[in-house]
Amino acid sequence: MAFNIKPIGGTQNRIIIEPAPAETRTAAGIIIPDTAKEKPQKGIVVAVGDDIKDENPTVKVGDNVIFGKFAGTELKWDGKDYLIMKENEIFGILL
Repeated sequence: MAFNIKPIGGTQNRIIIEPAPAETRTAAGIIIPDTAKEKPQKGIVVAVGDDIKDENPTVKVGDNVIFGKFAGTELKWDGKDYLIMKENEIFGILL
């Protein structure tokens, strides 16, 4: 399904990320209640802006990335949660 929002951002390229679901169990099998779940720090890039004419974006649609716990702005679209953030808030691409 094509994502129908194109991020724009002035001097910084903006990225829209679909965060990975929060962990529901620990490695030992203990169920984590909703109130104790941590915000995910990885996700999949679903849209990349092309505002910077002199540079190519480092990430592309479909990349699995990691980012800071408090990075980006939460966005709800078509019943799904997304994060919109500047490209420099992404720490790395998972290979």
